[in-house]
Amino acid sequence: MNVLLIKTSSLGDVLHALPAVTDAHKARPEIRFDWVVEESLVDIPSWHPAVARIIPYANRRWRGDRIGLAQDLRRFLRELRARRYDLVLDAQGLMKSAIVCAMARGRRCGMSFGSARESFAALGYQRRIHVDRGLHAIDRQRRLFAAALGYGASPSEIDYGIADDRLGPSTHQVNGRYLVFLHGTSWPSKCWPESYWRELIQLAAAEKLTVLLPAGNSSERERAGRLAAEQARARVLPPLELSDLARLLSGAAGAVAVDTGLGHLAAALATPCVSIYGASDPRLTGTRGKHQHLLSAEFGCAPCLQRRCGYTGPSAVTPACYGNVPPLRVWGTLLAQISQANS
Repeated sequence: MNVLLIKTSSLGDVLHALPAVTDAHKARPEIRFDWVVEESLVDIPSWHPAVARIIPYANRRWRGDRIGLAQDLRRFLRELRARRYDLVLDAQGLMKSAIVCAMARGRRCGMSFGSARESFAALGYQRRIHVDRGLHAIDRQRRLFAAALGYGASPSEIDYGIADDRLGPSTHQVNGRYLVFLHGTSWPSKCWPESYWRELIQLAAAEKLTVLLPAGNSSERERAGRLAAEQARARVLPPLELSDLARLLSGAAGAVAVDTGLGHLAAALATPCVSIYGASDPRLTGTRGKHQHLLSAEFGCAPCLQRRCGYTGPSAVTPACYGNVPPLRVWGTLLAQISQANS
């Protein structure tokens, strides 16, 4: 059975679909997926053995660069329509993904009006499936796939299905044991205080652990530079491809993350990790998997779900909600996850 899966972005959302692909592969081994995904994320489907072909989708680039747009769209449509599928499954539930679904060849399926993230996306499907919006994103994907492909939803442990030999070799070598601190995130309100990161680096250095600091943009590089200043065991990573970051995370003794897509990557790779949540609510989209632990701020206005902290009262740190998620608490939790993984 040939299935076209449409799950284009973002990093965390694409990773959330992997356990459902694993379920489908176990329940119906004859299924082979082709996957439409944002071009910057094409590595992720390639890591799963049930994915046969990847169709890059350049929506983000097309919005910012009109040069060559017509030619790119023609190429994309040729790839999209090169095969008639037994099922075209939109697992994104957005208008943009429903449009892609409608252009593909095959019976179209997706979430119902009450289940899709954008209700009107359901207009593009020939079959609509109700999935409870109160479930975690991974569970929603697993139930959607099970109903669409005709097998029982699995209550089993989450398996992202990433094949280690598909990650490829890393171009960035690290000697000795190391940790990865995933400090970068899209909202200022999700940023753990820099003073806390520095203290955490000191705790790691005392145990002779190297700390790697990824930096995907200029502001993250500036922050990483400040955190690594005068810390011999802290290293700012150069810009890396997603596959390189995956290989580094896979080999790490552990990781600490804020609410960021790379935290979900650590979870998918079963790297022992502590993820810190303050402004955001992890109940529906928090990291899940082996050796993962979530620490949520306990504060009057948390989770505020606001891009910027609006708290104006007294506080020793900013954002104030992280005051009860101090470095020693994070460090102790991380050590427990690493110990559990090694036992």
